[in-house]
Amino acid sequence: FPLMKRKLRSSSSAEVARRVSLGEEPGSILVTSLLESQRELARRAGALVFPPDLYVYNALDYAWMVHEAFIRKYARSSASVLMMGINPGPFGMAQTGVPFGDVEKVRGYLQLDCNSLTISKPAHEHPARPILGWQCPRSEVSGSRLWSWAESSFGPADKFFDDIYVHNWCPLAFVQGPNGRNLTPDRIKADAETIAKLFDVCDEALIALLRLLQPRVAIGVGGFAATRLRKAIQRAGDERVSAIEVCQMLHPSPANPKANRNWSASASQTMSDIIHQYQLSVPLPRI
Repeated sequence: FPLMKRKLRSSSSAEVARRVSLGEEPGSILVTSLLESQRELARRAGALVFPPDLYVYNALDYAWMVHEAFIRKYARSSASVLMMGINPGPFGMAQTGVPFGDVEKVRGYLQLDCNSLTISKPAHEHPARPILGWQCPRSEVSGSRLWSWAESSFGPADKFFDDIYVHNWCPLAFVQGPNGRNLTPDRIKADAETIAKLFDVCDEALIALLRLLQPRVAIGVGGFAATRLRKAIQRAGDERVSAIEVCQMLHPSPANPKANRNWSASASQTMSDIIHQYQLSVPLPRI
């Protein structure tokens, strides 16, 4: 991706305001600027060098076509809530390029066309974790739970995304060991400088997203995501970004015992509490 960092800086709320004043539609500007930001994130994250025993999958590289389609279809200036996860799971975004991207949910609920959107492969695949794209037979539990909740609580995807946008902080999946163990960015073993660069790259992309979307509330799906949101907002030094409220939602991963006890009801209660607390013009989820 040939985009330079200066383009990312230009995607600020001031730049959006300038382009609106020239007659561009806010939704079009949001999509174009977010695509630029995500391409730059893919390039910078993909340039990092990790230990040779760590398999790194850059989902915004080989599954870019689907990710782009997701942004074009669902990134909307009307969204007042951002929900953010951590990084691709091996059977979700790593396969499809979509946050929490369980294959069946991406194809069904999100209605992204598997016949026209090509998914290729990363340069180096772990033999236990191949990228099969649309042919992946396994479900990602976290993604299946999240999108099933979205559908049952808010209805069709078009209605859900009118008010809520979903994003992952990091585009890289990390796989290690003979069985292809999935690692989140806070658990990988690499030199401190590389980890610091990864966090810096992902935080900068998050700040760009917050400036573009300007949500009233940003929800970290899990504690790590909520922490990155708070740090990014603090780092931004921007009045509009500083006004964003950060909340936390239980992560739907089956590795979390609490999530295995009716995660959907927990998510609906959390979202209802947030809507009431911040007086959001978002429909209450059906509980």
